[in-house]
Amino acid sequence: MKTVELVKRDGIISLGKNLDYVFSTLRNGRYEIQIRRLTEKRSVSQNDLLWLWLKCIEDETGTTKEDAYLFYCKKFLSKMVVVGNKLECVNDTSSRLNTKQMTQFLEKIRADAATELGITLPDPQDAFFETFLEEYK
Repeated sequence: MKTVELVKRDGIISLGKNLDYVFSTLRNGRYEIQIRRLTEKRSVSQNDLLWLWLKCIEDETGTTKEDAYLFYCKKFLSKMVVVGNKLECVNDTSSRLNTKQMTQFLEKIRADAATELGITLPDPQDAFFETFLEEYK
């Protein structure tokens, strides 16, 4: 299978490879071209923010950041699966999330911390985020 990555920005498409070359390498036969949107894995900054927030939760509640992480994975990333003929609840981890899914996961944690724990977890764009960062890093 041949793979060509393309990027569209501001209405302009750029290709990672020359299509004429790619097509010239194909053997005779029929082919199908599929285009699917690629997603990025969670970003390092998202992961850093997650663990910064979990450190805050640890300091404010006494629950270790690792246990808080497992709690939120169970609360927001669990799903029901059928194994054989048995229904089981399985928990995923944030390491398998793409950037969009990780953003949603972070938003759920932020909302839960505010409503259930009374903890305000600031967004990096918030004016006081640098102070928060210094306190919990």
